[in-house]
Formats: sequence, C-alpha cells, structure tokens
Amino acid sequence: MASKPKAAKRKASKPAKLKRAPGKPLYAQVEEIIRKRLIDNYWKPGEALPSEFELAAELSVSQGTVRKALNDMVAENLLERRQGRGTLVSEYTERRALFLYFNLKSKDGDQSMPFSRTLACEQRPATEIERTKLRLAPGANVVAMHRVRELQGRPVIVERLTLPQELFPGLGGDLKLPENLYRFYQGEYGITVAKASESVSAVAAEALEAQLLGIMPDAPLLEIDRVAVTIDERPVEWRVSRCNTSNYSYVAERG
Repeated sequence: MASKPKAAKRKASKPAKLKRAPGKPLYAQVEEIIRKRLIDNYWKPGEALPSEFELAAELSVSQGTVRKALNDMVAENLLERRQGRGTLVSEYTERRALFLYFNLKSKDGDQSMPFSRTLACEQRPATEIERTKLRLAPGANVVAMHRVRELQGRPVIVERLTLPQELFPGLGGDLKLPENLYRFYQGEYGITVAKASESVSAVAAEALEAQLLGIMPDAPLLEIDRVAVTIDERPVEWRVSRCNTSNYSYVAERG
C-alpha cells in the first residue's frame, strides 16, 4: 500500500521583502511580494493576511497601494475577502472547485460535483508528451491516474490525469483520492492551482471508453484538454477528460 502524503507545512524562511524597482508601479511590486509569500506557503489556505494597515507599515507604502495589489489578487481568486475577517488566502472549497473548474451542466440546469471512481493510480516514467505538457526534464517520473466520473448516477466522463511525481511523493497505488483534487493538492502538498488553460475538441469514443461510459464505440465525445498551473506558472497537472454530452452541456462561466 502506498504511504500517505505528508501535509504541507509553513516554510520557516523569512518572508520576501520589498525592494523598490524604479520604473515599476509600486502596487505591482507589493503584489509580487504577497504572491511570493503565497508560493512559499507563508500563509496557509483559509488563513487571514495581516490588515492593509499592517502590510502598508511593514512595506513602507500607503494603504491604497496595498489595497490595489490585494484587489488584483482577489480578482484572480488567489485571495478572498470576508466580512468581519478581512482578506484570506483562498482555499478550494467544493463550491469553488465546482464553479471554477467543472464545466458540465445538465439539460435541466443542474451543476453538481461528480462522483469519481479511480481505475488506476501509479508512478511511472513520463512520456514525451507528458514531459512537454508538464515541462519535465528527461528521465522524470509522473503520477498517472485513470478514473471514471459519474453524474446523477450515470458514468459521463473518462479522465486521465498526469502529475509531476517529484511534487507529489507518496501518491499512487491504492491510496483513496478525494473528489476535490485541487483542494487535496493544496491541503496535503501545499500546491495551489492558480489557473488552468483548456482546449476543447470533438473525438470518437475508443473501445474502452465506450465500455466504461455505456455507449457505442466511435460515439461522439467532448474532449477537454487542461493544464493547471501554480501561482508561479509551474504546470502541476495535465488532465484529459472525455465527456458524453448527450445529456449535458459544456459551460464556461467564470466569477
């Protein structure tokens, strides 16, 4: 049985400090500092940042400069504001994962988190295309997952995911995976998915996919090819989802 991953811990290193760069807007420099602290897990998911006043005093800038930097990061969903609690590091709740990164909606308008059944999860050498997608060095290993996802009790999606093994030690084998993988990456490994790029195309169902989805071979499927990256633009997941959209629509809503 694969060993369980160890939860990410806050880095002990001192947080990055502001070094004023001539010709670059001050708010952008403040944003770089805050972004670097998020990358270093200086603040944990769900943790409140110091107040705008405290950050401004620490960095020797105005509160307005800090507020503008924070506003940009709230717009990117890296931070969130809550009444009475201030500005917090965003964490992957079920709702956030659903509305930011799950794109299928039933014909009656229902959009719910799918149930997933993992078929395989193993560590192995990366293929050439995996090294390209994830920007890996020759000889790198990956964690490869294959799973089926169900909506309203019916299999709808066949999915293959590939992760850099060096970032996810201990992941593989018969370790049970949660539905919300992005929250799992964040909580267990300190890896926050900041955004994802997608391409969508029409494909024909292969024999195994048809069997898993209960459809005819060569039936039309919607393929969603997604690469997810961290705050510092490092690819951490390549996911190819093949979806039976006979009862569902692909939506691309962003808050």
